[in-house]
Amino acid sequence: MKTWFITGGTPGGFGLAYAEAALQQGDQVALTVRRPSELQEWADQYGDRVLVLKLDVTDADQVRAAVKTTEERFGGIDVLVNNAGRGWFGSVEGAQEETIRRTFDLNLFSVIDVVRAVLPGMRARGGGWIVNMSSVAGRVAGPGFGYYSAAKFALEGLSETLRQEVEPFGVRVLLVEPGGFRTKAYAGFQDEPVDETVDAYLSLIEGVKAAFVERNGKQAGDPVRGVQAVINAMNTPVPPQRIVLGNSGYETVVAMHENALVELRENEKLSRSADF
Repeated sequence: MKTWFITGGTPGGFGLAYAEAALQQGDQVALTVRRPSELQEWADQYGDRVLVLKLDVTDADQVRAAVKTTEERFGGIDVLVNNAGRGWFGSVEGAQEETIRRTFDLNLFSVIDVVRAVLPGMRARGGGWIVNMSSVAGRVAGPGFGYYSAAKFALEGLSETLRQEVEPFGVRVLLVEPGGFRTKAYAGFQDEPVDETVDAYLSLIEGVKAAFVERNGKQAGDPVRGVQAVINAMNTPVPPQRIVLGNSGYETVVAMHENALVELRENEKLSRSADF
């Protein structure tokens, strides 16, 4: 029986889908959420195999306390899923400073805090999995969501280094890059204000928001099937370092790599001319 520690357990998202998949295969789960009362009825059906914890992942002290509580309850953490995260609209020039910092606090620095809290136990036991939920936006950036992409790009680089550092201790790291999935995260954009400070970008940002709102409930991605793909990847003889989820996301990332390779080769002479 493995113990999972999953952040971002808001109903209707990836976190709860991970928790249910883990429970279905006989494991036990610590699921964190800002409002535990939302999950109480769900948790009751699983008895002692579920621990719902109130957690603001941007509070490092709360993170350490939640990890300690989980380790004391279940004896250790075998699988960490860093799922908590979201983005806010805004141009690079005109996004509110508070929004910029909030984006990085939630999507990057909170992940660092959780990883640093969980890793000592994994190293001591000689194994574990760290699953970092990135995004296709962590590989392919788009206008109006630049700081979210920047935070996810940073998470990608951090995870690459982390993978190499913890591999000698039997700990594995998997990056998960979903495209458009039918989660409740999109629903919140309907009432999200556009706080763009530079009028020149206002129509762009409003258009980006409108596109997200229009796609809500129509995304092709199924969180349950997405989580199963992740678990299948973890159980392969040679697990991948990252996995893209969804057809549109896969096609987007493949096109990005193919275009980047063409450009790289077109400028080969310039690149090679820089050495002594």
